[in-house]
Amino acid sequence: MSETVEGRWAEIFGPRYLPVTTILALGVTLFAFNAFLSAAALPSAVRELGGVEIISWATTLYLVFAIVGGAAAALLKQRMGSRRSLIGLALIFLAGTLIAATAGDMSQVLVGRAIQGLGEGVVAALCFALIPELFPSRLVPKVFGMQAVVWAMAAFGGPAGAGALTELISWRAAFLINVPFVLVFVIMVLAVVPRGKRADGAYGFPGLRLLTIGIGTMMVALSAVTEPVVAAGLLISAAALLATAVWLDRRATQRLMPPDAFSLHSAVGSGLWVFLLMPVAGAATAVYLIMLLQQLWNYGPTQAAITGAFMGVAWSLSSVTVANVRQRSTRRILIRCGPLLLAAGLGLVLMGLELTQLPILLIGQVAIGMGFGISNGYIMLTIMEASTDTERDRTSALLPTTQSAGNALGAALAGVAANAAGYPLAMDSGAVLASIVPLFVMAMGFALLAFLAALRMVQLARETPLSTFAEE
Repeated sequence: MSETVEGRWAEIFGPRYLPVTTILALGVTLFAFNAFLSAAALPSAVRELGGVEIISWATTLYLVFAIVGGAAAALLKQRMGSRRSLIGLALIFLAGTLIAATAGDMSQVLVGRAIQGLGEGVVAALCFALIPELFPSRLVPKVFGMQAVVWAMAAFGGPAGAGALTELISWRAAFLINVPFVLVFVIMVLAVVPRGKRADGAYGFPGLRLLTIGIGTMMVALSAVTEPVVAAGLLISAAALLATAVWLDRRATQRLMPPDAFSLHSAVGSGLWVFLLMPVAGAATAVYLIMLLQQLWNYGPTQAAITGAFMGVAWSLSSVTVANVRQRSTRRILIRCGPLLLAAGLGLVLMGLELTQLPILLIGQVAIGMGFGISNGYIMLTIMEASTDTERDRTSALLPTTQSAGNALGAALAGVAANAAGYPLAMDSGAVLASIVPLFVMAMGFALLAFLAALRMVQLARETPLSTFAEE
């Protein structure tokens, strides 16, 4: 078995793969832009329509329905084929966009955001499922590197673009900017994506499993805005529900997930744990850093956002850099180092805040970004290579859903830790600094758990025969 896998950047942007690369970039752009849209556009919508008490639900519902849609993506692809699924759910996303953009009150905005989340959750998951279908294994690291850059550009440019459209035209324009992107996406899918095979036979609707996933995700989201004791109960209940959903799925005839999802006895299951736990750890800075910089160092919104952006820049640059690694042994080292860099970066950010040292904080931000950048692509590639040919659709589609679930769980746990430590009541810098220590300690703990899961994943990956996808 060869230890080297060759692939060149020019290939994914060459005539053969450029249309598919463009489709994946558009899918990631839509997901990233709309994940950050609410912060920029919805405050203006509230000023026009009222309903400030429910503004947070615009993000919550988008996230919950995106996770539910992502969970169902592989089954939809199996039943409808790749092309029909992508086009159908892109049009559902477009319908949600139009509902929100033409809203006469905030409740209609919430309906639109929920429909947007459902459509985009499926589209994002299917885009991941298309990667092993349309690209050989040797090009997958390049595709993931490209996606990291597109995500960073959308994450930075999305709020700025939405803010500019809101300020210069209307908050409705920030929603309607999705329309041309969706139409281009649909045209590209019609031209490039094969119809795919539709499985024969009768199917049952996995309503109980999807409902369980949806309620569990909703409980996670609600825990971020409740008292610590109530939040702890919600998180325990959510964990039980999500574990039940996995248990039910393993016993179903038509599964939503691979049979070894989140099992520590397989490379796929261990890899999914790494992919879940790293965003949980990273949420500490993702949720609180910009606010802390404004509180503690009197930074303005722009200066704080630029400081926070160092993580995303480091993520993108490191992801592109390591995409050229060919040795599988080196890739395994990168997988193990990613969570350790994440833990070290979190510690440095905390140290920088406590000592009021910007250089230390920036080094920490870069370390966090590199932790994700050097490992994420190879975690996903290893999971895909370890998955059997019959399960690869389910495995690939589950990746963005798992990451979204990690972001949601991390934000909720960060809120619980900060609230329990008295952060909302802290009136001076000393009290604020004392209250964030448990938050960062918890985040570093999850990063170390991700490291242990990565060790297990690498060990099992060595023992798992490579699939036909990995041999391409």
